[in-house]
Amino acid sequence: MSKYLLNKFLFTVDRDPELVERYRTDPVGLVEWWEAEMANRILGSISEERSTWLAFTDEERRALRTHDHVALFGMGAHPFLTLTLFIAMFERDHGPLEYQKAYGAALAHLSLPYPDIAT
Repeated sequence: MSKYLLNKFLFTVDRDPELVERYRTDPVGLVEWWEAEMANRILGSISEERSTWLAFTDEERRALRTHDHVALFGMGAHPFLTLTLFIAMFERDHGPLEYQKAYGAALAHLSLPYPDIAT
């Protein structure tokens, strides 16, 4: 499991409106494409420099494909990254603050100590 890769996915998708929409409408396809094309790109690199070893686990892929922010948090994905991305995808389908409250309620069963979100 790679918290770095989970957070990199959330970070890069959230910063591109086209990727946000693709993730909203075709999460399976977007996760597959992102893992093949983007996972091993070096963040901030202006060249085509790549690593070769990063890949999601089956558990990570499943959570990303199903938009399971509770499972992602349990794996160490940063909650601010999931919240901002998921707001961009789903807030439009809900009333004011309705999505944010539902997001928090889904995590309400967790108590300290929370999963480690350090990468």
